[in-house]
Amino acid sequence: MMRYALLVAGWICVALAVAGAVLPLLPTTPFVLLAAWCFSRSSPRFHQWLLDQRHLGPYLRNWENGQGLTRRAKRRALIMLWLSLAASAWLTSHLGWYRLGLLIPGIFATRYLLRAKTLDDTPSEPVQK
Repeated sequence: MMRYALLVAGWICVALAVAGAVLPLLPTTPFVLLAAWCFSRSSPRFHQWLLDQRHLGPYLRNWENGQGLTRRAKRRALIMLWLSLAASAWLTSHLGWYRLGLLIPGIFATRYLLRAKTLDDTPSEPVQK
């Protein structure tokens, strides 16, 4: 029974992560990480599917291995975070309290990203031809 509950929770997290890719205040990364965790305990097939995703797979593998995020990934996440928050603030300029509501999670997300372990961008071994 728990396996099915985790499987359903994993797919809900995948759906929320996809929605978070386009909605400003809905985060993508935590839902992807939670989906990976749920699938790792309920369905090796779906867990592998997430790991094999072209854009998410490398980040998930690095995260699961405890290596962290690359500088490039951190930089990209911070740029996208603040661009989406700025766009949301501009679109809702008449709601001052909403701007504060955008600023608080933005600060916490930035702090989290900056403090997360950083993986070196350069390959560890030279590429041989």
